[in-house]
Amino acid sequence: MLSPDEIVVPVSAVNQYLYCRRRCALIHCEGVFTDNAYTLEGRFAHENADVPGVEERDGVRIVRALPLFNRRLGLTGKADVVEFHRLSGGGEQPFPIDYKRGPRKQWDNDDAQLCAQALCLEEMLGREVPAGAVFHAASKRRRDVAFSSELRAMTEKAITDVRGLLASGIVAPAVLQPRCEGCSLKAVCLPELAAQPARSRRYLAELFALKAEDQ
Repeated sequence: MLSPDEIVVPVSAVNQYLYCRRRCALIHCEGVFTDNAYTLEGRFAHENADVPGVEERDGVRIVRALPLFNRRLGLTGKADVVEFHRLSGGGEQPFPIDYKRGPRKQWDNDDAQLCAQALCLEEMLGREVPAGAVFHAASKRRRDVAFSSELRAMTEKAITDVRGLLASGIVAPAVLQPRCEGCSLKAVCLPELAAQPARSRRYLAELFALKAEDQ
């Protein structure tokens, strides 16, 4: 078993953890993942951004599918798009852009994932990255995100917490929430059973009974 210091945290796990700790553990500890309409829409939204490439547009260098890392935080991942804006005094200012399937709306987990990308860029390029944007495919609109001290602190704490989760390998109990309805792992997680203990006991009793018959 790896020690926490040896574990490299995927940038995407920061988003998963802040969305739902159980989902993060199922994906990154148990290797469980299934698609639904939302994840497929998200994949289609990423189609262009996932193809590595560099282009120049209106004086801005645009890099797609840029690999990222931060050695201090033990973080790795990939930026959908990074715009490099030329500065009048020389050099370039990185501006990461993350693609999401839904309409324009602020979510802390999306902002933290983007901030994690910025933390990687800062270490890689030795330049402060004060802001980025989330591109919402459903509304085709950008939402600018400033990397405040509060957002940076929340992101770094989430990275530490994810590392602890991956080191422990513990999958948290299911808790039924409104967000469960759109989760692609709902059929695996079974949050309804956790919300109804009697139903859960019946389900387990039936499951063990079936197993006993098969033996």
